[in-house]
Amino acid sequence: MLKRTVHIGRKAEIRVRYGQLIVRMDQEERSIPIEDLGFLVIEDLQSYISLPALNELVGQNVAVIFCDQYHLPSSMLLNLNAHHLQQQIFSAQINASEPLKKNLWKQTVKRKLLNQAILLEKQGVTNHPLRDFAAKVTSGDTTNREGAGARFYWEHIFGRPFVRDRFGDHPNSWLNYGYTILRAAVARALAGSGLLNTLGIHHRNKYNAFALADDIMEPFRPLVDEKVIELMHAHPDQTGLTRELKAGILGLLTRTVYDESGRKSPLMVALQRTAASLQQCFTGKRRKIAYPALWS
Repeated sequence: MLKRTVHIGRKAEIRVRYGQLIVRMDQEERSIPIEDLGFLVIEDLQSYISLPALNELVGQNVAVIFCDQYHLPSSMLLNLNAHHLQQQIFSAQINASEPLKKNLWKQTVKRKLLNQAILLEKQGVTNHPLRDFAAKVTSGDTTNREGAGARFYWEHIFGRPFVRDRFGDHPNSWLNYGYTILRAAVARALAGSGLLNTLGIHHRNKYNAFALADDIMEPFRPLVDEKVIELMHAHPDQTGLTRELKAGILGLLTRTVYDESGRKSPLMVALQRTAASLQQCFTGKRRKIAYPALWS
């Protein structure tokens, strides 16, 4: 079942009543079945949400995303007990061998480079080295083909000189917003498969509580880049993040992607399959991560 994303952009009171999320805003009250939710984005800093509501949301594996004073996602709340074999899966993940993790990272980097190559080609950039880089990714990407690909990709993807920097010029803030939403979606899927987001296969910053999500989201980043390009064409004079633009980026979660058989599914559902396949890699049941094709 495809889960809904609810965005709270104005001051609101959020409570729970009989399994329903009650959102009171501007003297109006709205009821939303919690079982239908996948993501709740709370943007207004003056909003209130009750602890029973948070507990109910987390209990049903709803990712609750909080925004900062700049209206950008800054933190999220996830269920740490979302799978009935939690301890067994945690143990397999913690004890995963270095060769296994390096192989999983090789798969991830290769798929990211191929997806970047496809998006460049869709933008008319055909003379590029990314497919060659993808073919030469080694175990653990010891030759840093990912970094080499990123340098070329960012110089060409927007058709003009561009520096990818979190605090850089437009459209960096749009990319930041999209990547944060994607990160939350990946983290939710991983938690739902019983995996510990803190333990990455490549990212290892001791301050990063979502290292595994940062690893697994890499091949999906071009979806955000494509959406930002689309929004830039539709709003050429806009640089700020309006409610309309945020809604457009949030719509990525229901975008169609394709499995190995060519069957369609929303991104949110495909992420669950990817996370489940990664769990099976850790537990020895398969060898490859099931990354979907982003385009048909």
